[in-house]
Amino acid sequence: MRSPVRSLVIAGIGIASLALLTAAVVERATPKQAAQLSDDDVLEHARESIEEGRNTFRFDTFGDEAFWGGTLRLNEAIAGEANGGVGPGLSPTQALQLGLKVDGDAIPDSLKNDIRRGVVDLDDPATTLALLKLNAVVGVTGFFENGRLTSVGIQCALCHSTVDDSFIPGMAGIGRRLDGWANRDLDVGQIINFAPDLSVLNQLLGTSDEQTREVLTSWGPGKFDAELVLDGQNSPTLIPPAFGLAGVNLATWTGWGSVTHWNGFVANLEMHGVGRFWDPRLNDATQFPVAAANGFGNLNPDLSPEDDRITPKLANLHFYQLALKAPAPPAGSFDAEAAERGDALFSGKAQCNSCHVEPLFTEPGWNLHTAGEVGIDDTQANRSPDRRYRTTPLAGLWTHTKGGFFHDGRFATLLDVVDHYDTFFNLGLTAEEKNDLVEYLKALPDED
Repeated sequence: MRSPVRSLVIAGIGIASLALLTAAVVERATPKQAAQLSDDDVLEHARESIEEGRNTFRFDTFGDEAFWGGTLRLNEAIAGEANGGVGPGLSPTQALQLGLKVDGDAIPDSLKNDIRRGVVDLDDPATTLALLKLNAVVGVTGFFENGRLTSVGIQCALCHSTVDDSFIPGMAGIGRRLDGWANRDLDVGQIINFAPDLSVLNQLLGTSDEQTREVLTSWGPGKFDAELVLDGQNSPTLIPPAFGLAGVNLATWTGWGSVTHWNGFVANLEMHGVGRFWDPRLNDATQFPVAAANGFGNLNPDLSPEDDRITPKLANLHFYQLALKAPAPPAGSFDAEAAERGDALFSGKAQCNSCHVEPLFTEPGWNLHTAGEVGIDDTQANRSPDRRYRTTPLAGLWTHTKGGFFHDGRFATLLDVVDHYDTFFNLGLTAEEKNDLVEYLKALPDED
């Protein structure tokens, strides 16, 4: 029989050995443990990423003022001859008519009161310059030297933000920012056409100045042709929202790539910021002759990291956009009972859920379809690398009904969309069922 003393000694040795072993394990695990983030660390990182991404989305020009101001001289046209520019200038009234928006929160109370009292001249371009100095024009930044507008740049928010029109009842275009909302009032083509010098676009497209301006003015409010500078064709599409994209695989009407791919694409090729961009699909001279001829598939390959003003911003910009929820519709804007019946139809007889899978309202995967699969022509699809259309997420449809539905607004109303699919798929929906489906679509996102 083992003596009590011996047992204690052995136990002590065992405990000591265990302690040494534990210490060794802890020592080996320390680097991983040190790298492990606490919940507070994760939340703090998320908060910082959202704040930085929001700042990029709202205010970062990525250096594109060299193009919009330096090359197109848009700042001169905005200022007008009376303010050191050219021509009559751009008044706030004209800017609002072009769909530009004003951030009411950026206007000091004294100026707000003067505007409400009607003592501010909204037909004077000098007032536009004052708003630019306050950084109050959504998606546009003015650069000033000695009080003179020397350049102008644009941000993501220009097309993908609007305002709630809360500043003055009955006066549209001034209010609190609504990030991620499609600005379907914005006449991008007319704004570009306002620039005095479009020679760089004329040379790129191989068109005369008159032809370029004719293309731009043909787009109309709420539309933009992102592929124009790739293939030289003119087929504008509606500006889509930038909210409700978390979990959605592909961005844009025709896929192209992820949200962050499109951010890089637009910041470099459309906004004309200063950065690196890589998409070798643009080297296809048959499909993308303009892009291939100008090396857009590998843009600025020798640009140093220090001079790249886009790539370092993409991660947080992406994070912020994914944090933007699709907004719930206002109370009373749809028939709740009809919407409940429409919900059952959506995943039943109407078969909408076969592609618009709830709650993403697009396929959880490769969400592309041929034109034949959705019953429309392939004109726009053929301008994208995969020659297909993306299954568009549906949440928040109520925010962008202006301009119609599908990529080009070919269907004026949601009922027209339902009629199209009822006929194409031979669904046999009754008039009441179609109405119920429309009310359900108006109710999205349905959070009950």
